[in-house]
Amino acid sequence: MDVKEIQQHFDNLFPAPKCELNYKSEYELLVAVILSAQCTDKRVNVVTKELFKRYNTPHKMLSLTQQQLEDKIHSCGFYHNKAKNILAMSRQLVEEYQGEVPSSTEELQKLAGVGRKTANVVYAEAFGGQAIAVDTHVLRVSNRLGFVKTKQPHECELALMQKFDRASWGKLHLQMLLFGRYICKAKNPNCENCPFKTICNKKR
Repeated sequence: MDVKEIQQHFDNLFPAPKCELNYKSEYELLVAVILSAQCTDKRVNVVTKELFKRYNTPHKMLSLTQQQLEDKIHSCGFYHNKAKNILAMSRQLVEEYQGEVPSSTEELQKLAGVGRKTANVVYAEAFGGQAIAVDTHVLRVSNRLGFVKTKQPHECELALMQKFDRASWGKLHLQMLLFGRYICKAKNPNCENCPFKTICNKKR
């Protein structure tokens, strides 16, 4: 099965993939992605539904103390570091970017709490850029489909960039994420309904 066939199967499964984080601005998306580390999108959406009612801009977020923000995001896990990073990131936006989220991955990665994966998600989702954000789902699917043999997200990202056409990167990331989340799950994957079962490297 070549790359074009694989892409076609992804297109059939998820013709119009959507980010499952709820947001109304670049800033809200950035905060949501930071909160989503080691946490489900569903849980993040519950937390941000309340958080963004009053604290949906960098200036408004900075009206909170770290303890107050920790209390609001507690159920997302790793709340101490996440609160610290969100406040530091918000301060950077106000002081260095006129309160606006930068639109390049290079500038995004200068922000507190923003690594390569987070930058790629925001760049692709908020600004329509072509980038492949490698999370646990994308990494697992890439290994099972034989694209890579690595546990390193950056190595996986580079390999996918070489294999797939640049114009498809943003869409591909979402397709692989959703495929991993709902079909090619870490535990009890739905192999019976998988179009890739003939090429899968999953240990049985």
